[in-house]
Amino acid sequence: MVESGREWFEVVAKDHRNGKSRGTSCRTKAGDCVMFMGEYNHTVDPKGRLIVPAKFREQLGDEFVVTKGLDGCLFVYTLEEWHNIEEKFRNISMTSKDARKFSRFFFAGAASCELDKQGRILLPPVLREYANLTKDVVLVGVLSRVEIWDKDRWQENTYDEDEMDEIAEHMADLGFSI
Repeated sequence: MVESGREWFEVVAKDHRNGKSRGTSCRTKAGDCVMFMGEYNHTVDPKGRLIVPAKFREQLGDEFVVTKGLDGCLFVYTLEEWHNIEEKFRNISMTSKDARKFSRFFFAGAASCELDKQGRILLPPVLREYANLTKDVVLVGVLSRVEIWDKDRWQENTYDEDEMDEIAEHMADLGFSI
């Protein structure tokens, strides 16, 4: 069953207009598709270390990038996905003031992180301060990235049923439906 899933991914990953690959940004070194999902509660210790859930460690590999995210959280990317993002930024004109501001925001705070033997990473102080990570945190898988949230901020930013209904309607306007 895994093999047929890989074959299907190969079919989907092809751009049928010109026969070229659209990219395999979701591939690991083992050739598997990376998709992060799930919600995990952990704590940051007094030294700024955070245990990365085993499910995420398997997909992130030994080294990955953590940077400032949107909505007050941190974004975590595999090295491959990070390189894809870098390429996208290289193709943006830096004559745009917004492009320059966002690239500074996104790249200046970025840090390469490596797992220690206990499966922890050391979050740099600037990133902990940005996301207000003092103790209780939530790690959330969101497709191609992991988000790290302060637990209180996560609870403030999630799941108001009325709001989700309205957002779902807007998503439908963008061509997305479930």
